[in-house]
Amino acid sequence: MTLHRPLAPGVAFTSAPEGLRAIHAAGAGGVIWRRAPLASFQQWIEGLDPAVLPRARVILRPEAARDAVIAASDSAGLPDVPERARLADDVAALADIFAELTRARWLRLRLDVIATNACRRFHIDRVTARLVCTYRGSGTQYGVSAQGDPAIVHAVPTGSPFVMRGTLWPGATGPELLHRSPPIKGTGETRLMLVLDPVTDPEEVP
Repeated sequence: MTLHRPLAPGVAFTSAPEGLRAIHAAGAGGVIWRRAPLASFQQWIEGLDPAVLPRARVILRPEAARDAVIAASDSAGLPDVPERARLADDVAALADIFAELTRARWLRLRLDVIATNACRRFHIDRVTARLVCTYRGSGTQYGVSAQGDPAIVHAVPTGSPFVMRGTLWPGATGPELLHRSPPIKGTGETRLMLVLDPVTDPEEVP
């Protein structure tokens, strides 16, 4: 595992999943697991009709994540091919990793299909921590600013999981790391994005 010098203060890059544990380090704001998507998978998912991209919004145990993706894929009419299984397996693996990282027994899982400007304002999420991974389209944009939009904006590579601290992170939150979905309205682009949040008590979630 290698941790790399950040492009933005408080953001580290790792070459292996265990490097995501750096989110617990002093002064951390976020960690990106930089990985290159398998070419055949990326060609498949970029070529899909947006109508068959899976959508989900569910609170579940981490071990149920794969079944949730399969159910969402069936509901959307996504063809049952090896690449679909790879997507479900990857979401399941990220759910396990993130649950261990945050010591969460439950997760809120979202698969969002985005074709417009969603969350175009830079912000910090009101959660303890969040994992985002863009499987199709442009990755999440981020930057550091104590006031207003960041002067320098970076983008998470497609297929690379990004773990960020939120405003409910206990103790010091580190740098003012802000993020947003990239503005894509009018470009014809459709993104597929995974979002994972830790949940303490599912009965208390509105």
